[in-house]
Amino acid sequence: MPALRPMRMPKGSLPPTDPDYDPRSADLTAEMQTIYDQTFKDIAEGEIVRGRVVEVTTDAVLIDIGYKSEGTVPLKEFTTPQGEVAVQVGTVVDVYLESKEDSEGLIVLSREKAEKIKIWEQISRVYEQGGAVQGTIVGKTKGGLMVDIGVRAFLPGSQVDLRPARDLDRLIGKTFPMKIIKLNQKRGNIVLSRRELLEEERKALKTQTLATLEEGKVFRGKIKNITEYGAFVDLGGLDGLLHITDMSWGRLNHPTELFQVGDEIEVVVLKFDRTTERISLGYKQRLADPWEASDRKFPVGSKVKGKVVSLVDYGAFVELEPGVEGLVHISEMSWTQRIKHPSKVVAIGDVIEVMVLDIDKQAKRISLGMKQVEPNPWNFIEERYPVGTRVEGKVRNLADFGAFVELEDGIDGLIHVSDMSWTKRVRHPSEVLKKGDKVEALVLHVDRHNRRISLGLKQCQPDPWQTTVPERYRVGMDVTGKVVRLTDFGAFVELPDGIEGLLHVSEMSEGRVGKPEDVVQVGDELSMKIIKLDADERKIGLSLRAYREARAAAEEDEGDFRRR
Repeated sequence: MPALRPMRMPKGSLPPTDPDYDPRSADLTAEMQTIYDQTFKDIAEGEIVRGRVVEVTTDAVLIDIGYKSEGTVPLKEFTTPQGEVAVQVGTVVDVYLESKEDSEGLIVLSREKAEKIKIWEQISRVYEQGGAVQGTIVGKTKGGLMVDIGVRAFLPGSQVDLRPARDLDRLIGKTFPMKIIKLNQKRGNIVLSRRELLEEERKALKTQTLATLEEGKVFRGKIKNITEYGAFVDLGGLDGLLHITDMSWGRLNHPTELFQVGDEIEVVVLKFDRTTERISLGYKQRLADPWEASDRKFPVGSKVKGKVVSLVDYGAFVELEPGVEGLVHISEMSWTQRIKHPSKVVAIGDVIEVMVLDIDKQAKRISLGMKQVEPNPWNFIEERYPVGTRVEGKVRNLADFGAFVELEDGIDGLIHVSDMSWTKRVRHPSEVLKKGDKVEALVLHVDRHNRRISLGLKQCQPDPWQTTVPERYRVGMDVTGKVVRLTDFGAFVELPDGIEGLLHVSEMSEGRVGKPEDVVQVGDELSMKIIKLDADERKIGLSLRAYREARAAAEEDEGDFRRR
């Protein structure tokens, strides 16, 4: 490699600072000319020499290197990418001597070759000394990146960072210090590594960090990576784990709700094992535990406002302040409504007023109530719905034992099947009512402690057993009715006006009857005789056998009469 040699020019051989000075017109003495010649003879072709610009033309730059004639360099070698000429008359530059004399007797010089040689010399020195160079990433290539360090060099993808870089495109145009790990000037091959420098820096930082690291100390670090369970924080050559449970005193579903990769944060060293170099960090520990003063800030019986932060099947969690949450159980949401899921009442993000029902500072639990903020309507239910009052409502639901009637929002009354009809034996409320029906009922009983209202549908009408039945039906009377249902002991028969009587199995036939269905079927129209009537017990006894016997006797009497 040609060495960079200083220009050995005699004193006074360079032109003065006057830019109009022309050395070719100078009256040089014979001795000065001899010095020029001798100096120039000591310079070999292929070396870098220093000269002064004496003229800049439209296509070339003339440079005096201390010889009897100037050398020329194409103007383009001094032109910037923006088209600006980077030299002027009087500028001292280094050039490469390609030839002392060409076919026309002129000196041939090159600025570009001189610059490349100097760059390679500098790169070689840096490589030998193990130093670093500044490189600008200019593009991607197979397996890595192309870097400009004065000449083109290659940065393998594995040497870009401490961890494999996923997006190399984002690095294009950026400048970093890098280490030369391979150099071959003949082949023009240079391989760089940014990773080695980062590892050296990290090692130095790690040593420094280890010297000061201790539990309880506050450090400033940068978040390197985030997972579902926490974040890894670089404390300076050494990583620590900040678990999600140590990020906030309040509820946190994912670390990204607080932090992003690259954030610089202050953390407390909770635990440090020098053997394994494992570090546990805390972020919330920088502040006092808000639960310590929770019983003073939120005393039992106080009303406070909070934000709904989570919903579960059994209730809603409400944040009273950062780090302090309480539970509103589903049973504490409404005095009157039967809530199946808290989402029917509140939504995440809602700000609601609640009452503190109970607090356990040690267990970090607060029981809250929504309904307690409003008066309990059941405390005044007896005044609003006194016994004997006629009310109107809509059938909200049917059960096997009765129908629930909504009297107002959240207040229901129950009509039991036994209170649906004076005359019919109702087996299911659907025989009388259906969901959505508007009905009128009578308040029979109010139990505010158990939150129950008993209603009667039949009580809105006179009881026929106390009015019309004793007058219309008598023992010994013949009646006609329809069989409506069968039992093991007989058949129930519906008489006019909806009154039901019992036809016992023993009253079906003169002979022994095994089962009622052997004699009658549901839907049969029968003529029978009333053999028993008890209005107080609401019972009518019927007899098919007595009716038939009476008919037979009557027919026999009629025959005897005719025979006479």
